[in-house]
Amino acid sequence: MPHMRIRDAAAYLGVSDDTVRRWVDRGLLAATTDESGRKVVDGYDVALVARQHSSPPGPPDGVISSARNRFVGLVTNIEVDAVMAQVELQCGPFRVVSLMSSEAVRDLGIELGSVAVAVIKSTTVIVETPQGQS
Repeated sequence: MPHMRIRDAAAYLGVSDDTVRRWVDRGLLAATTDESGRKVVDGYDVALVARQHSSPPGPPDGVISSARNRFVGLVTNIEVDAVMAQVELQCGPFRVVSLMSSEAVRDLGIELGSVAVAVIKSTTVIVETPQGQS
């Protein structure tokens, strides 16, 4: 399993280095020492902690869908022309950008600061890894 430094784990978890150290002290994350003598945590354990501590808002009442990738967020930018629009959402730490018709923006009542749900259903999901990762 890949290992990462405490500060990197903190960045991925969206918490401070001190929080990760406290989690290590409480046994929430196991730490070892790498060959340089630095404290590291297992990348998979960090992923499990991220999943366990995530608390995304659920879908609005009355909405059911087959899509499993739903990101609730706030509209942070809208660029509209005669035919198309670009809508940006801030969904927790993630920025999601959608291209849609200008008509859809009007019909949905999308405006800056409004709550919206980005629903992603795709057969193509690109996964990238850092260069040199083994």
